[in-house]
Amino acid sequence: MAIKPAPAKSQPVPVYTYKVVNTFPHDPAAYTQGLAFDSGILYEGTGGYGSSAIRKVDLETGGVLKEYKLPAGYFGEGIALYKDTLIQLTWKSHTGFVYDRNSFNLLREFSYPTEGWGITYDGNHIIMSDGTSDLYFLNPENFNTSGHVEVHDENGPINMINELEYIDGKIFANVWTTDKIVIIDQGDGSVSGWLDLSGLIEKGHFNSSVDVLNGIAYDTKSNRMFVTGKLWPLLFEIVLVAE
Repeated sequence: MAIKPAPAKSQPVPVYTYKVVNTFPHDPAAYTQGLAFDSGILYEGTGGYGSSAIRKVDLETGGVLKEYKLPAGYFGEGIALYKDTLIQLTWKSHTGFVYDRNSFNLLREFSYPTEGWGITYDGNHIIMSDGTSDLYFLNPENFNTSGHVEVHDENGPINMINELEYIDGKIFANVWTTDKIVIIDQGDGSVSGWLDLSGLIEKGHFNSSVDVLNGIAYDTKSNRMFVTGKLWPLLFEIVLVAE
């Protein structure tokens, strides 16, 4: 696994905009930290001390089908699906949780030395972000770290890497506090593209609590990409449009 970034690339990477294909209701009280999608069900992890949870959500209605609330001392972060389990990070507690995907029964805990932000699964590794420019590759069975890469473009490291989703061989990542998603080559951490979601939601049309873009999920069977944000009342299905 690569550790050092590759030499800087001289040619600019592509920048994509988007087209909204569908719009779905989303719980405006959900402080979205992570999304995942499988077999018609949207899985969501929410944050906040005393309000962190994992959920199964009906995509069409936004209704919560099942929920498990974390103890008040944990601030929930990203989630990922692995086999029959759901994996959840926490922010500053250095603790992750593994649940049975169907029942949400807690199966085990694991630890890590950094903060926990985003997480995804690429078919071989659990990939984790910690709010810096680093991505860590973990064994999904024992959570030992097997390597890491630094996310970078021709200008240097890209910090504040947050929620992650693995899509068609690339890592898509929210960059915290921005309306942009960075597309990452997991082999060396280099940026292979940007997705600009500016204007996706008109925050002025909703109450003042609407927060930043955060949350990416991908339906591998139907090739659908979903995005939302913290305390957003809507979830969007989008397709990328080349500029």
